[in-house]
Amino acid sequence: MKAGLTQKEPQMLNRWQNDKLYERIREKSKGATPFILHDGPPYANGHIHIGHALNKILKDMIVKYKTMKGFDALYIPGWDCHGLPIEHQLLKDMKASKSDFDTLVFRKKAHDYAMKFVGIQRDEFKRLGIFGQWDEPYLTLSPHYEYWILKSLGELTQKGFVYRSLKPVNWCFSCETALAEAEVEHENKESPTVFVKFQVENPGDLGLPTDKKVSLLVWTTTPWTLLANVAVAVNPDFEYSALEFKENNEVLIAESSRWPILKDKAQKYEGIHIKIFKGKDLTKLTYAHPFGKLQHCKVVTADYVTKEDGTGLVHTAPGHGQDDFQTGLRYNLPTLMPVNSKGVFTDEGAPFNGQFVFKANDQIIANLQDRGMLFATEKIAHSYPHCWRCKNPIIFRATEQWFMSIDHSNLRSQLREIIEDEVEWIPAAGRERILGMVNTRPDWCLSRQRLWGVPIPALNCLKCNKQKLFVQVIDHVADLVKKHGSDVWFERDVKDLIPAGFKCPDCGGHDFQKAQDILDVWFDSGVSHRAVFHEMIKLPLPADLYLEGSDQHRGWFQSSLIPSVAMDKKAPYKQVLTHGFVVDGAGRKMSKSLGNVVKPQEIIDNSGAEILRLWVAASSYNEDVRISKEIVDRLVDAYRKIRNTLRYLLGNLHGFDPDKQLVEYGQLLELDRWALNRLAVTIETLDKAYEQYDFVQVFKSVYSFCNEDLSSIYLDILKDRLYTCRAYSRERLSAQTVLYYILDALVRVLAPVMSFTAEETLDFTPKRSSVNVPSVHLLSWPSVDQNWRSGQIEEKFKVLLDMRNFVLKALDEQRKAGKIGSGLQAKVVMSTASNRDYQYFSSFKDTLASIFIVSQVELKQVPSVVSGLSEYFSQTEVVIHPADGVKCARCWNWRTDVGTNKAHPTLCGRCAQVVETGLL
Repeated sequence: MKAGLTQKEPQMLNRWQNDKLYERIREKSKGATPFILHDGPPYANGHIHIGHALNKILKDMIVKYKTMKGFDALYIPGWDCHGLPIEHQLLKDMKASKSDFDTLVFRKKAHDYAMKFVGIQRDEFKRLGIFGQWDEPYLTLSPHYEYWILKSLGELTQKGFVYRSLKPVNWCFSCETALAEAEVEHENKESPTVFVKFQVENPGDLGLPTDKKVSLLVWTTTPWTLLANVAVAVNPDFEYSALEFKENNEVLIAESSRWPILKDKAQKYEGIHIKIFKGKDLTKLTYAHPFGKLQHCKVVTADYVTKEDGTGLVHTAPGHGQDDFQTGLRYNLPTLMPVNSKGVFTDEGAPFNGQFVFKANDQIIANLQDRGMLFATEKIAHSYPHCWRCKNPIIFRATEQWFMSIDHSNLRSQLREIIEDEVEWIPAAGRERILGMVNTRPDWCLSRQRLWGVPIPALNCLKCNKQKLFVQVIDHVADLVKKHGSDVWFERDVKDLIPAGFKCPDCGGHDFQKAQDILDVWFDSGVSHRAVFHEMIKLPLPADLYLEGSDQHRGWFQSSLIPSVAMDKKAPYKQVLTHGFVVDGAGRKMSKSLGNVVKPQEIIDNSGAEILRLWVAASSYNEDVRISKEIVDRLVDAYRKIRNTLRYLLGNLHGFDPDKQLVEYGQLLELDRWALNRLAVTIETLDKAYEQYDFVQVFKSVYSFCNEDLSSIYLDILKDRLYTCRAYSRERLSAQTVLYYILDALVRVLAPVMSFTAEETLDFTPKRSSVNVPSVHLLSWPSVDQNWRSGQIEEKFKVLLDMRNFVLKALDEQRKAGKIGSGLQAKVVMSTASNRDYQYFSSFKDTLASIFIVSQVELKQVPSVVSGLSEYFSQTEVVIHPADGVKCARCWNWRTDVGTNKAHPTLCGRCAQVVETGLL
């Protein structure tokens, strides 16, 4: 029972490697129907964590099952080797910033860093028992892969999807780069909010007093963006009220339903309603910029203005928000950008120039207060976007970036149709999740202001004074990158990176400068279907399955789908399966500060990788998956029960030769045929569960079969027959035949989940010469003989096994009362007034004692009973008596014929005959 997994598993891994097992699996699968699970690449920036283990084990179980089912299930693991995750971790380890390095020096360090962790993670994944093309993975930093990245960019540019524009983007001031939507996480943050009075310049145009100060009351949670204000947005259909505050000799305008709340925020004076307007009427007004940056600022209308909070008048800064930017385009508003890449105000942000924007908030609020423009201020806690890598809050900042249009050539509509009609989402809720994201997502910001990645081969045309992408330049650079790697862009002069004689098609200029931006790392992995399917496996899309965490609905699933549909008019996948995150036993997110991080390496070192594999199978991955020491301990117990079943089967098959001793189905004892039926039902259930990726059902079915059908019933009943009958008797060989079929099936159905234990078990399993293979992973899925599946025998035994439960309960009560020890000390007297029950149990007359595991069963038909056992057995009673006779020293049954054979005075007649005629 001591599995010794921590010692045996490494030995088995070495054996698999030395035997070239994966190569044998590939050879065996050659020519079969392909099934491709395309691997989503983890970042090569550290050791694997428990979420990696969950993800890779799920994939491995599917690939192994599909291989056993006869598919050519090639699995090519991949790694994401570029981008901010690796750059950030490397700089963190080096305690440096990107400005400390020459570009090529840093890229060399980043390359080595990524490759180091590719090697580390590869060994850690292999330690989990995961099979794959580990010696030839796909790496986003390999020149051949980078070539496909650039070829994909070139094709998208050719088709008109890629453009350059000034837009507000998610900007990390710490990492000094634009971020994609998938690189933003929302966390709680406390922010100052302000209600600011924007003074109206022309109150008379709306019939408001001209002898009083009239102001629009504007609310914002980002006071620092007020310096970039260019307009105030109102909802055209809302009702707005002007209130006169005589104590201050001023008039303030806000949405009418908000005034009761607003008055509570400034209780020092009371306002009197003097006029009501529709929002669209307010567009006649202009106001003075709160910091004097513009003259005659406009009031404009926008449908996104609500009255849920604030004042119903929205501060509009096109440089700091997507909605604001669209409003700016609609009304031809200027875009002010007084903030640099580090989140610091430039000279255009005077009088706060040189200050970090968040730290400037307090001074901005004080400035407004001093100038009489502050109506109220307070702190609020709200969800705010943060950088996924450095974890700092981000800002929205308008910059020149390269984008991929999501609406060009009707792409968004095509994406929706494919999501709804052509892809199976598992669970089904994934469809609505990604559909909602695609419906509302902005254009894809492709450019990053970092050092480590594939360069965007854009050129600044010095004559046009404009940065441009040229398809012929992209293709030329792609060919260079395929030979020399992406460093070639940074190593060579621009004239060596463009085709001979190339001129700007717009102006005829031939003087260029290289752009320095790199591609979004999500684009790298998003075109993996091209690099892997076109280059490595040479199969047409789509892949059969993508499998990642649920966060990839807005990450890799989208970044793969968008370019695939844009270029190939189809999804890169047929099915998409998602799993939840791993949390602690209490359901809390794992964090170092809570001290609840569970490392896969620790579980492997303490219990073995097999227990991690079993944890994955036993967990409902559609939700967040819990893990703790207590959960692992329970799984260790479950593993031992399954292992003990395998040990029992092996022990009782010692010396059994399946080539010579298998008993034909028609010659099997009836109980043995019942067990084969249960095996057939279990295999069918498992096949369906594996097919549906329902691994919880796989675990439950195997555990239930081992624990209930086998240990509690069949194997328990068999002991007498296996231990006391002659070795080659029909009774014993009938049982061993079924044990062999059960063991043969169990090692196969367990192999995708318990890969190490199934292999170890096969080593000790008697083998038929026709299927004698060196590894369980070269076997096929178990076949079910049509004779095994018998609803008739299932139905026949059902009543008997129900009765068995009543008998076992009665025996237990007698045992607790001290009237018997083991069940073999008992005789069961079954009295029934039911002719149906009497006839039924009489058909099992010779086997009732062994099924109930007692020495004797006496069946009586009586006129009536005092009280029945249950509603079904209403006319049947069970009474436990001491067994007749004495105990046989060999079989331990109590028999009346013990000692009748004088040569064997301690044995019953059956055992004496076996001993006399020979055990064989």
